[in-house]
Amino acid sequence: MAKILVTGATGNIGRKTLQHLLKRLPASDLVGLARDPAKAADLAADRIEIRQGDYLDYDGLVRAFEGIDKLMLVSATAFTDRNTQHQNAISAARQAGVKRIVYMPIIHEAGSAFTLSDITEQDLFVEEKLKASGLAYTLVRHPPFIESIPFYIGGNALETGVHVPAGAGKAGYASRDDLAEAHAIVLSQDGHEYKTYSLYGDPAVSFADVAQILSDVSGKRVPFVSGSDHDYIAHLVAAGLPEQAARFALVWVEGINAGEWGGTAGGL
Repeated sequence: MAKILVTGATGNIGRKTLQHLLKRLPASDLVGLARDPAKAADLAADRIEIRQGDYLDYDGLVRAFEGIDKLMLVSATAFTDRNTQHQNAISAARQAGVKRIVYMPIIHEAGSAFTLSDITEQDLFVEEKLKASGLAYTLVRHPPFIESIPFYIGGNALETGVHVPAGAGKAGYASRDDLAEAHAIVLSQDGHEYKTYSLYGDPAVSFADVAQILSDVSGKRVPFVSGSDHDYIAHLVAAGLPEQAARFALVWVEGINAGEWGGTAGGL
């Protein structure tokens, strides 16, 4: 049986993708890639082979990808040299004889002028490189993670309210686990070559909706407080977030408020 390798095996998405694949395929068909294999001991205990590899070590990637049929390319961390890392992985996969790559860009609808710093342009770079690589590929595009909502609104929203800049746009958030399950389906089945899936969750919700949901769940009123960008950053910094991280959160919130990820559900 052809082998499937998932990069970033010690991260949230990579680990969960392998766990879902294990429900569909024997462990002998699965390989995880990790910079530090010791951190993937739980996966190794499930008899998944763990190979050492780093996106910045091209020769090491070629060795790690030997005998692999399908590759799940988990996105490199933002604010690193993502283009070099992703290019290394694609080129090494081609050299090693990998037949198909599955990649997970952030959803960027055709015609959108919205850009996430250090994410959008690099994701589009990968898509171009995949299309020029000669390899079969599948794009499983992600909306914002539902687990990131506390990052956007501050971790103490139940006490202080949902503070964000003004806007009524909605996002079809999805959980990392649901997205990982979608990855496992695409990786374990044929027929997904050269296809693109936008994995919106359902329903799409606004930040006002988030405040209402928190109110319903907690049994107490959680106010929705809209303000300026300056007020938003000050609120997150006061809650303990570094200013650079608060400004990164602001860009995501601007996209959500603009409806950038409010597309039609159905791909997930």
